[in-house]
Amino acid sequence: MIPPPWLDRLQQQAAHRRTLGRERAIHPAAGVDVCSNDYLGLRRDPRLAEAAAAAARAHGAGAGAARLLRGTCPLHDELEATLAAWKGTATSLLFNTGYQANATLVPALVGAGDAVFSDALNHASLVDGCRMARAGGAHLGVFGHLDLADLATQLATWRAGAPPTALALVATDAVFSMDGDAADLPALLDLCERNGAMLLIDEAHATGLLGADGAGLAQQQGVHGRVPLVMGTLGKAIGAFGAFICCASVLREHLLNTCRGFIFSTALPPPVLGAALEGIRIARAEPWRRERALSLADRLRRALRQPLQPSAIVPVPVGADADAVRLASALQRRGFDVRAVRPPTVPEGSARLRITTGAHLEEDQVETLVQVLLETLGT
Repeated sequence: MIPPPWLDRLQQQAAHRRTLGRERAIHPAAGVDVCSNDYLGLRRDPRLAEAAAAAARAHGAGAGAARLLRGTCPLHDELEATLAAWKGTATSLLFNTGYQANATLVPALVGAGDAVFSDALNHASLVDGCRMARAGGAHLGVFGHLDLADLATQLATWRAGAPPTALALVATDAVFSMDGDAADLPALLDLCERNGAMLLIDEAHATGLLGADGAGLAQQQGVHGRVPLVMGTLGKAIGAFGAFICCASVLREHLLNTCRGFIFSTALPPPVLGAALEGIRIARAEPWRRERALSLADRLRRALRQPLQPSAIVPVPVGADADAVRLASALQRRGFDVRAVRPPTVPEGSARLRITTGAHLEEDQVETLVQVLLETLGT
């Protein structure tokens, strides 16, 4: 039984959420998918399902333990080698989720006396990882979104008062999950190199979708293999599940020994590994998938008179939380699965619809979506 003081607080908080229009609930998937991160349309591809089944038959349904406790199998090594070669790094390390990776690798790298600098619109997983580092004694600086001048000023100010042995980490999304805009990685790398800082990028929404063979934003922007720490996920464009960090061997060895999210988590199961390997193979071999996803996003942006962005994420700013919920419900009634995004996922006063495009969509579906969206918005 819940103690009365606890029950009172929970009920008060629930009532407050309802008043703000921020009550959340889990809804079944229905209608045309324009809200998931399945950018390449691979999550229901039968080739991934067969690869998962084959891996299960060969290695079992589960990993059985953390990888340091006999939870590893040959597919873990194969997937890590595949990811490292794709991302242009010496090695990689698998994690169970992007949240787990970001939230635990930052405090594993940055300690007391060090500093971490985070873009103001970074994903919550990076935000929480930076907060954990701050709790451990590190300085945390939050710089304006994509504002490299602000970052440079903060780095210089911190360095002027820091001991010579102190280390600095700069963390940023590559493609930002709520706006679909992208970081300037060459400029960030130059800034970090001038200041002796290490750069960590989160390519969750770029992996599989951007670059000559889908390797990500670093490849697209001409700095492939130069970024010291590249995090990515396998449950978005790749269509499977899991996350990874691509890096130098000395960094992998450090994380393997210090990153609590890796050390104390049961390893990814073999069926997931098999599906991820097949998803990567298809992503590299079938460029039409990313071309379609990106071209459909551009079509939608033009209709909404938005600037083009290097992503398949199209935000529709609304402002008020209740208005975003109302518009999302109207689109759902018209057969399109669109969800409202509200604080704390986005800043106060910036509730929106978050629309995504993928290779599973047909052009006529997007054309209909454009018409319905413009009607719903009253434009």
